[in-house]
Amino acid sequence: MTNHEKYKQAFSVIHASDDFSLEVENMKQASKKNRTKTLVASVAACIIVVGSATVAYAEDIGGVQRTVQLWIHGDQTQATIEFDGDGTYNLHISDDEGNIHNRSGGGVAFNPDGTERPLTEEELMKEITAPDVQYNDDGSVIVYWFDQKIDITDKFEDGVCYVKLVNDDEILYMTVKYGNGLATSPRRYIQPFEFN
Repeated sequence: MTNHEKYKQAFSVIHASDDFSLEVENMKQASKKNRTKTLVASVAACIIVVGSATVAYAEDIGGVQRTVQLWIHGDQTQATIEFDGDGTYNLHISDDEGNIHNRSGGGVAFNPDGTERPLTEEELMKEITAPDVQYNDDGSVIVYWFDQKIDITDKFEDGVCYVKLVNDDEILYMTVKYGNGLATSPRRYIQPFEFN
């Protein structure tokens, strides 16, 4: 006799009781109920996640929008600014004729550990209110900062101009390279070789 036949003979006398089969049936029904509850809970969780993502997406589309007063070319102007939360901004300015002009910008800064992060709203506002240099068709060069309009056309020596700007208690030292950018600092003039 083989092992298979021995096992068959030994276990042939064992029969499952009726109680055992009833318990198996109860377990199947409980399992179906649990699967149904799990399925309902999963669907509800998916709806919540998708709904939350949609709300977050919709909220992120517009960013944080404000109406502010800015100095543009020496004139105080009302503008709408939108901070996108990723270190960028969009600025919408209406002129006297009702035309909308758009400006945008942004950037990143580096943490002390060398990691990169987007600029904060405060840092972006400093960028927006920074001095602006305008090169005119007649050859004149004008610096605009808050309500100030300073003609620096004749102050260039070897293509570089140094201007001390004062607004109330705030002082900025500005270095302008003719047609090649500018740099400012509250402490000192930035040397031309230090930027661009």
